[in-house]
Amino acid sequence: MQPNVREVSLFRNNRNQAVRIPVEFELPGDRALMRKEGDRLIIEPKRKAGLLGLLSKWERLDETVPDIVDPAPRSEDIF
Repeated sequence: MQPNVREVSLFRNNRNQAVRIPVEFELPGDRALMRKEGDRLIIEPKRKAGLLGLLSKWERLDETVPDIVDPAPRSEDIF
C-alpha cells in the first residue's frame, strides 16, 4: 500500500453507507464537501466563506453615498 493510504471498513447507518475516518485523516470543522470522480470518492473540508461569502449574506443597504469634494492636489516641483 502507498504511504498515506489506509484500508477502512464501510458500514450502514440506516439507509446511508458510511465510513469511519481514521484520526490521522480527520477533517477540520463539522461540514465537508463530497464529489465523485470516476470510481473515486473525494471528501474535503468545507472552507469558511470568507469576506465575500459573509457580505453576500448581508441585507443590501438602500442608501446613497454623498458626493465628496476632493480636489486634486496642486502640483509642486520637487528637486
